[in-house]
Amino acid sequence: MVNLAQVLGFFILGIVVSVASAGESVVTYVFGDSLTEVGNNNYLQSLAKSNYPFYGIDYEGGRATGRFTNGRTIGDIISAKLGIQSPPPYLSLAPNDDAILKGVNYASGGAGILNDTGLYFIQRMTFDDQIKCFEKTKEAIKAKIGEEAAEKHVNEAVYFIGMGSNDYVNNFLQPFLAAGQQYTHDEFVELLISTLSEQFTSLHQLGARKMVFHGLGPLGCIPSQRVKSTRGICLKHVNLWVQEFNSKVKTLAATLNKHLPYAQISFADTYPIVLDLIENPTAYGFKISNTSCCNVDTSIGGLCLPNSKLCMNRKEYVFWDAFHPTDAANQVLADRIFSSLSHQASSPAPAPSIRKFLSVRT
Repeated sequence: MVNLAQVLGFFILGIVVSVASAGESVVTYVFGDSLTEVGNNNYLQSLAKSNYPFYGIDYEGGRATGRFTNGRTIGDIISAKLGIQSPPPYLSLAPNDDAILKGVNYASGGAGILNDTGLYFIQRMTFDDQIKCFEKTKEAIKAKIGEEAAEKHVNEAVYFIGMGSNDYVNNFLQPFLAAGQQYTHDEFVELLISTLSEQFTSLHQLGARKMVFHGLGPLGCIPSQRVKSTRGICLKHVNLWVQEFNSKVKTLAATLNKHLPYAQISFADTYPIVLDLIENPTAYGFKISNTSCCNVDTSIGGLCLPNSKLCMNRKEYVFWDAFHPTDAANQVLADRIFSSLSHQASSPAPAPSIRKFLSVRT
């Protein structure tokens, strides 16, 4: 819990300070999977969809929007706290829509770092696909405001990236897929890191400078993995793999920051706060963290279908379905990030890292 605040608190405080002083809204571009999707898969022939009841039951208007939870994502809540609109899904926009200047969400349920992750969902936008979409966005921005202004725009934007969960849950950990049979974990994690390095580099070449990669949470404790245990407990080996992945991404970010001109890649360790929420739910006002509100815990499925049976009180559950947190849990996670801001702001220590991170880079 404290680690995440240390990583993200300073960063978000810097954004808030810069926005207030400049009188401008921060522009964010979001890349990710179902944890951050806001509706891209609604426009695809995909089995990874959530545009039906009971998804969105606690969202504004009680409607499903393509978010894989009963309400808001963490990104929605953080955007509201920053005083900006949550970026719209890329596939909902016309190529020349003015909205692209205020930020875009490219996240797609089922997406992974590897292009073969989530193949059985039929259609989804992999991380490589999302980067190609951003390239098209940049070209559209150039056409609108000119090349020099477009370059400045993408240099100053903030890029939130959350990838890797599906590479485990819907690839390596599925015994009927090639990755789980073809690779040892050491080989698999090296494949993920080498691929991710190329993807960070591609974004950098497109002008991205300030990138924040959200590390993986304790996947061994999500309901879809607990059901694989005869006692319904967290899968320790999965959590160890996740921590190894996180450690290697953190090292990768530091390495790329040294070698890519003006790169400011930040690693946000989400593992401790999510684990604490799961292990100590009552400390956060929850009662149940080992199963889903939607009662759909299976090792191969786990989405909340319209014929599913909901729990009586959604605010008592950490997990909405077998993979995703509830709106209430997302609120707690977002609040914990911001709860450190007053402490960070009152700290007498100098903050050159804030100015450096938010300075214009070309």
